[in-house]
Amino acid sequence: MNKLRIGFYVMLCTVLMVPATHAEKADREKPVNLEADSVTLDDIRKISVYQGNVILSQGTLMLRADQIQVTQNEKGLDKLNATGRPVMFRQKVDGRDEFIEGFAERIEFDSINSQLELIGQARLRRNGDELRGERISYNASTEFYKVIGQPGVQTPAGRVRAVIRPKANVNQPAAQP
Repeated sequence: MNKLRIGFYVMLCTVLMVPATHAEKADREKPVNLEADSVTLDDIRKISVYQGNVILSQGTLMLRADQIQVTQNEKGLDKLNATGRPVMFRQKVDGRDEFIEGFAERIEFDSINSQLELIGQARLRRNGDELRGERISYNASTEFYKVIGQPGVQTPAGRVRAVIRPKANVNQPAAQP
């Protein structure tokens, strides 16, 4: 049983570490576009707050939220904090015709530390595989994921969940009708 658990854990980690590490690389070189019903700008502190049906896009990346707070530094985007019911993002996987999608009540991104946090009923989905928890953390520099269930809740809704779909064997010939 212990070997089965370890094997499942290794397989799960392998499947789940693939998505964000392969996000469309060209997106980083594209401008960030923001649309909202209203915006407040603090030019001294370099903080912008976009409210109402906010849409952020950068290349193939699309993020939708009720509110997004953006902090800038001398190099551009520093931190992003998005809230909504839920916040949703979608981005093309580099070199493939597939997308990674994420949903949460709040999404935080720290560009200096390459840290992405999905907080509150967090879900991450790619190619039929799905990961759910109260919080999903991903560091693009270390390629490390951490998923946390809802502390203190011992029901199935408070636990971390993963769905891993079987992959088609590319070496196996297609079935004949």
